[in-house]
Amino acid sequence: MEGQEEAELSATGAWIVGAVPEQTVRTVLSASVQHSSPAQMHGDVPVELAWWRSKAQASMFTPSTSSPGDWSADEDVLRLSAFFDACHDDSNHAEELRDTVMALVPSDAEEGLFVATARKADPFSALAYALGPDGTLRLPGRFGDFLLDAGQVRAQLPSVEETLALTGIPRHDAIERIHAWMTGLGDDPAHNADELLDGPLRVLRHAARTGQGVAGQVRWY
Repeated sequence: MEGQEEAELSATGAWIVGAVPEQTVRTVLSASVQHSSPAQMHGDVPVELAWWRSKAQASMFTPSTSSPGDWSADEDVLRLSAFFDACHDDSNHAEELRDTVMALVPSDAEEGLFVATARKADPFSALAYALGPDGTLRLPGRFGDFLLDAGQVRAQLPSVEETLALTGIPRHDAIERIHAWMTGLGDDPAHNADELLDGPLRVLRHAARTGQGVAGQVRWY
């Protein structure tokens, strides 16, 4: 897949979540429905999801012998990463929609914009590994890609808060798992794991307060 090929070339993965004006979201969604075709899924999603559930409690990384504090990827994490890639719609229509939406997200927003980047890794995949399958499926859209109008933002916010507003041991464990992904599969030991949990939630809360929609998308550069 495109994401995998780019990652192999040491590309930078990005997950962008931004508030978008409500009317603009409705216009884009209406046009998308008129011109869209069913998204193609690569691989057997039910089988891979069941496999992930069977592995979700175990670590897929081992401590690095060359970089203390970092991690090395086991074989299972390569399969999980491939599954995440397979769940992304890489059709021409989807890519055009991402480009259209990206142009609508203000680049100077504060509360209304969250951007996470990582060398050789997809930040959303790191978050998904940390949350596990059930937590990941409570997030809107499909594995980091979504476009919500204001009503959908308000409807989805409680579930997102339940999933991302972690404290205590669950948060500590999630931070450790994010770090494992970013160092074992990616090359980003200095990432901000806390912001990967807090940033998207901040944007959705801001959009809910201000009556805006929200767009999220995974990109490779």
